[in-house]
Amino acid sequence: MAVHSPMPRRPRLFRRTVFLTLVALTTVAAMFMITSAFQQNGLTPQELVLLLLYSLLILWISTSFWTATIGFLVLLFGGDSKSISRLPPMASLEPAATPLRTAIVMPIYNEDPHRVFSGLAAIWQSLLETGRSEGFELFILSDTRDPEIWLQEETRWYRLCEEFEGHGRIFYRNREKNIARKSGNIEEFCHRWGNRYRYMIVLDADSLMSGETLVRMVDLMEAHPNVALIQSPPLPVNQKSLFARILQFASSLYSDIFTAGSSYWQLADSNYWGHNAIIRVQPFVKHCGLPKLPGREPFGGEILSHDFVEAALLREAGWEVWLAYELSGSYEELPPTLIDYAKRDRRWCQGNLQHVRMVFARGLSGISRLHLVMGIMSYLSSPLWLLFLLITGFEAYVQSQTLPVYFFGDNIFPVWPESYTVEMTTVLLVTLAMLFLPKLWSLILLFTRNRRKLEAFGGVFRVTLSVLFESVFSIFTAPVLMLYQSKFVISILARKSVGWPPQQRDAHGLSFKEALLAHGGQTLVGIIAGALSYYYVPSFFWWFTPVLAGLVFAIPTSMISSSAGLGLLARRLGLFLTPEEARAPRVIELLHQNLERDSGAEESAYGKIVDPAACALHAALLPQRLPKKRLRHQLHALMYQLVEEGPETLSSAEKRSLISDPDTLMRLHTLAWSRGDSH
Repeated sequence: MAVHSPMPRRPRLFRRTVFLTLVALTTVAAMFMITSAFQQNGLTPQELVLLLLYSLLILWISTSFWTATIGFLVLLFGGDSKSISRLPPMASLEPAATPLRTAIVMPIYNEDPHRVFSGLAAIWQSLLETGRSEGFELFILSDTRDPEIWLQEETRWYRLCEEFEGHGRIFYRNREKNIARKSGNIEEFCHRWGNRYRYMIVLDADSLMSGETLVRMVDLMEAHPNVALIQSPPLPVNQKSLFARILQFASSLYSDIFTAGSSYWQLADSNYWGHNAIIRVQPFVKHCGLPKLPGREPFGGEILSHDFVEAALLREAGWEVWLAYELSGSYEELPPTLIDYAKRDRRWCQGNLQHVRMVFARGLSGISRLHLVMGIMSYLSSPLWLLFLLITGFEAYVQSQTLPVYFFGDNIFPVWPESYTVEMTTVLLVTLAMLFLPKLWSLILLFTRNRRKLEAFGGVFRVTLSVLFESVFSIFTAPVLMLYQSKFVISILARKSVGWPPQQRDAHGLSFKEALLAHGGQTLVGIIAGALSYYYVPSFFWWFTPVLAGLVFAIPTSMISSSAGLGLLARRLGLFLTPEEARAPRVIELLHQNLERDSGAEESAYGKIVDPAACALHAALLPQRLPKKRLRHQLHALMYQLVEEGPETLSSAEKRSLISDPDTLMRLHTLAWSRGDSH
């Protein structure tokens, strides 16, 4: 049954009208200026294409700009009275006779068990300190395929239960088949255990949330029974490399105005980012079953970016989805290098472009289609910028080869060609202003509203210097990411699927060979483009230098920014500081303590097979099934191969098969134990 939203339509309609009007007027004004610059002798085909491209790009830029500007004004004048955190409760907040059950759900896939379980321990301990942990239970939903990591997860789960007396409240399971990746993992949890819980809080492997935040999210859901999902804005933390610390600083300083602005015009029709969010289980199970798209990947098959689609399905069913921009205590981690960042973008790019098919699906409201389009444009904008630059360069070359004609017909006086330098310069300056003014808005808020937070960012001088350095760094990395994302889009359009490999999360410096292999082609493109533009159109070359510099220096930029030493040096100098570094919240302190306390080397998988306790634990967690006769013969052959030729001769899938069968596992344990041989 659909739920009628208590949020009236009038404020939603008014706010979106204001927002979309501002975006439209900005786009039309920019288009008017650039059109007047082109209309010297009529529009050429190249100029028509440039107008189309620029209209799409300026529409995208102005959407981001006005979101940030509205957010700046909202925060400058004390916040939004209609945010989910400030709305009056729609239901009684009296405590229930029995504690409400909320599942904290963390899907994992071949992640570092040390980091994952240290983070879970920090979350659980922080929750215990609130005095309201009795209503929460924790699920570790593993899709891990690697047998070494699988066995480590099990022993660390058992230790977690022992440490916090969590047996019966902290659960672990490893799926035999990771069907539909993360969304399938969550779906299986909902169907098997969802009836036990009113809410679930979904985390990523690198997520960290304080106990106070978890409790606050449950209270907000209880106060607003028409809400199906509340998304918290996670801040990046715990970064060491220079690259990740710059991004961490930028997110910490700039994100407030963007989340406040998004919440202002989206209100109860916000979006879902896939993690660090609380979900009402019953409507999620009822409405968010994901279909398998017809055709093959990348546009068909399983829906990769499931979060946008799930939010749309909840909204279309009449439920509210909110972005709680004022909710703090929610954290995540970033990729440590430019290359790792691009790899993560590659996966998200495929998932977002898959939404092209859903934009035109029947039954979706305008706001749901807008969310999908915005997700698509976040990656499609890169090839559009690349195409715009290429056509601009070609048009500049054509204009440079065209001789001006001063006399027409019977005119005895020359007709001088008109100069449109002012109009084109104005277009460029307006575009740059919309890109960089949000940084200024964030600084103004910091300087005028929160003196204590300003000191946490390093003070006026250091935070201003950090913003300048971050802006220069973004100028250098933007062309690199533009080429990466353009390549990704072209590859996906050519129907090449990337899959969903695990992320690299640990800080690691890049070697010259790694940087050369990743950025050599981009550097070559920059050198060739620079040489051609300088030789044929020197005037265009100087306008083009920011893009060229980013490409030519891609290798040293990537190598230098990957350094953890330089990242820590910048921290000691007071650059790129964040409030979470100046004074770590309790849950981050707990994470660091857990990481330091349990930093020893983990026993190998083969050592765990020998160890009776670890082997018994693993056997107890396996499903008791009798394998078919053919599979039993295959397992016996693999076991003898392991014994006679060593584990290095087996693939990861073969090792997993051996330890997935209880009978074969006990045979291996008995054989290894009797020989006293852990190998």
